[in-house]
Amino acid sequence: MANKLQFDLVSPERLLLSEEVDMVTLPGTEGEFGVLPGHAPVISTLKPGLVEVKGGSEPVMRLFVRGGFAEVNADKVTVLAEEAIPLADFDTAALDQRIKNTEEDLALAKSDGERDRVASTLDHLKQLRASV
Repeated sequence: MANKLQFDLVSPERLLLSEEVDMVTLPGTEGEFGVLPGHAPVISTLKPGLVEVKGGSEPVMRLFVRGGFAEVNADKVTVLAEEAIPLADFDTAALDQRIKNTEEDLALAKSDGERDRVASTLDHLKQLRASV
């Protein structure tokens, strides 16, 4: 295990991925960072963006996360994601429709709190669209 990292990706519903990998790149709120075996311990919040996993069951796997947390130590990376979508399974037409629906929801929002929540969701969806 000296040359590999254990990578676990967890969503609120279930464990999405658990495997040994060579490297993980994460979208930290303070900037993107790569994790290799032997990395110093870090806990970071994640912004919406791409998680790139190298050297696992697929040579390179890319997933969009809608935020969350990452815990890193020398031999393990655990990501607790609000939402995670493999880019290989991505339906851009469905995303475009979701963006359109969210824009309509924003126009109909009645309170500042609702408007802020919907605007945040719309921003995340647009970031995802720009990633694919």
